[in-house]
Amino acid sequence: MTRTAPDKTPEPIAPLTDDVWPEEIAELRAGFAGALNVYRTMAHHPELLRAWAPLRQHLVKDSTLGAQNSEIVILRTGVRLGSSYEWAHHVSRARALGMGDDRIKAVLATPEGEDALLVQAVDAIIDHQKLPPALERRLAEVFGQKAVFDIIATVGFYTVLGTILMTYEVPLDDRIAREMEDNPL
Repeated sequence: MTRTAPDKTPEPIAPLTDDVWPEEIAELRAGFAGALNVYRTMAHHPELLRAWAPLRQHLVKDSTLGAQNSEIVILRTGVRLGSSYEWAHHVSRARALGMGDDRIKAVLATPEGEDALLVQAVDAIIDHQKLPPALERRLAEVFGQKAVFDIIATVGFYTVLGTILMTYEVPLDDRIAREMEDNPL
């Protein structure tokens, strides 16, 4: 782990390469954890990365929100945190899910329809650490009560992830950097 002197900014911690990957999480390297610099950085704390995996699976793959609505929540969280890594990765993911660039760009401001509700939810959670009762009821009506929990958990999850990314200056993965260069939003 990086050490810093008082009043100094932490130095970046490099994503772990295969040759120094921790043996206790060897099985995670072939999956999601070995594929992205953020998880290769988190591998400096194998126990955390192992604990992270099931929640990641639920929020990214199995959320009651569905893939596209989850991406709206993740993109807005990345915007609010100022995490360029999360933004670029989830622009790529949103496109892969069939979302158009106009819908993705709308997350930067105030989109319309159901996306607006999701953006309002993210903003309320980040700004006030809670959903106002009327917004919570509307979200439950539109997406279902379990989805409201998934929205809250997704914002929390990506706030932690964004904090790790920005604290340790995790570099954008080469594939995503090329994609954003070849096909900017």
